[in-house]
Amino acid sequence: MKYTYFASDFHLGIDGKITSQAREKQIVRWLQSIENEAEAIYLVGDIFDFWFEYKTVVPKGYVRLLGKLAELRDAQIPIYFFTGNHDMWMFHYLEQEMAIPIYRAPILRELHGKMFYIGHGDGLGPGDKGYKVIKKVFANATCQWLFERLHPNFGIGLARYLSVKSRETDPVENQFLGADKEWLMMFANQTLAESSTSIDYFIFGHRHLPIDVTLNNQGTRYINTGEWLHTNSYARFDGQQVEILFFENEQGKVFGVD
Repeated sequence: MKYTYFASDFHLGIDGKITSQAREKQIVRWLQSIENEAEAIYLVGDIFDFWFEYKTVVPKGYVRLLGKLAELRDAQIPIYFFTGNHDMWMFHYLEQEMAIPIYRAPILRELHGKMFYIGHGDGLGPGDKGYKVIKKVFANATCQWLFERLHPNFGIGLARYLSVKSRETDPVENQFLGADKEWLMMFANQTLAESSTSIDYFIFGHRHLPIDVTLNNQGTRYINTGEWLHTNSYARFDGQQVEILFFENEQGKVFGVD
């Protein structure tokens, strides 16, 4: 049987439960474990904790992951990459080197007769107004051009420092907040209420919790793929249903399961 896989929030470049390099090797082991049964792989944002492509320079490291992605693409396995709030400055490197398309906004995609709404999730739903302003600044071509004028030693070092400081001042909630407080669930329910398209699954990352909840229409499911700093969670679609699974983590817990 062939499966479609969704994973997000590897945050390579910073340490979590294990070091970034050890986590990268773990992710490569996961990709090796699924490659024979993968119909497609969706990487749903924040794969890198920071990424900026200069014209002739990309961030140092990640050779194991990039090499494995290239191997999978050479084997004709489709891979789709969504930018997140930490790697929004991914430009054309993966497209040019591996023919991996880059998506900067959520997409609708039909898979085996099921309609999927897929995106990282940053900037969606109510609240988080400060980040939404910052995202517009970071997405501005002039601001990107100005950052590119910085030498990589300084620019990438500064960005990584700010990324860590941001994480310290805005720690990730480790509890499921419920439908009335989870911004992405609120966004999904509102989208369902306003859309003429029938959607079977919302697939998001960003929240850092593996979540599986049936939405207000009692048919559509909201799936959050979780993260790999601690839980190593991902989602798998078998052509009929989506389930959340864990890699090398026997204590993994899915939040919100009905």
